[in-house]
Amino acid sequence: MSLINRILILQDSHLLSKHEILVQSIIDAIGDGELQVGDRLPSINEMVRDVGYARKTIVRAYEELKDRGLVESKNKQGYFVISQETGVVLRVALVLFAFQSFQEDFYNTLRAELGKKFQVDVFFHHNNISIFETMIANIKGKYGMYVVAPIQDSTVKPMLRSIAPNKLILVDRYLNLGPDYSFVAQEFEKSTYNMLVKLLPDIKKYGQMVLFFNPRTDYSPVGIRIAYERFLNDYGIHGTIEENYVPGTLQRNTLYFIKNDSILWIFLKDCSQGNYVLGQDLGILSYDDNVLKEIIMGGITTLSTDFKEMAKTAAQCIKNGDEIKSIAPTHLIRRNSL
Repeated sequence: MSLINRILILQDSHLLSKHEILVQSIIDAIGDGELQVGDRLPSINEMVRDVGYARKTIVRAYEELKDRGLVESKNKQGYFVISQETGVVLRVALVLFAFQSFQEDFYNTLRAELGKKFQVDVFFHHNNISIFETMIANIKGKYGMYVVAPIQDSTVKPMLRSIAPNKLILVDRYLNLGPDYSFVAQEFEKSTYNMLVKLLPDIKKYGQMVLFFNPRTDYSPVGIRIAYERFLNDYGIHGTIEENYVPGTLQRNTLYFIKNDSILWIFLKDCSQGNYVLGQDLGILSYDDNVLKEIIMGGITTLSTDFKEMAKTAAQCIKNGDEIKSIAPTHLIRRNSL
């Protein structure tokens, strides 16, 4: 059965709008194998001529099929079938920093909350602006929704603003794209400072404090460093900042503030081999909680956002088409490492 005949048959049912008739007819044609991957859909002009619908109705239908990931538009060539997954309601691009444990929690929760009718493809930019811009350029126009953990750099704003506000949600890190864009993100400077103040009695047990901070390799937000330096100054705490941990250089009577988990695991190995007791010989404060930090060496004290809750919020925004502007709270989880 031809596509035009499918449209005319559905049209006679009087149960669907013109937009819905076009979408369903094309989905049925793809599902029945009449349209294959690589096939070109009739042009807008051809559809106007053969079916008699308004151009804006046809464009709207084709754009919905794009959002479902079934077709893509090629500049000056038309619309082409790219998938036969007709059960998908919406195709979602999830762009994250890297597949770390807390971002894995976000990914798994987002997929579970959206369900099988939403296809989620995940990409990683590793805080590299060149990779980020190339990635966005390659996937733009191929998904119905973009959930992006942005690099906090103004140079990426034009690239992100090229995505329609109703198709973009910023997560994890905040980047001000203007009042029309949704976000559910962390805040680092104020929250880190407030948590350090809460921990002041524990921090004062140690002779010094060391923050490991290297934004080039561990995606650390500059707000953490600013909060740390302000805290040291306001409360007269002796502290330093190091970019990397050198194995075998542990010092007693020192509190270590570690953002990067790859540093933390090496650090904990040295603690174990040196028979150091956390919370007595030295202390550890970490970011981004996970189950391992809950149980290892008596537990690691963390400052953490609930990434599962953040993912649930983003999923509801996607499913309901809501706008959202939310800063996720940071929680202090006290354990034996202090």
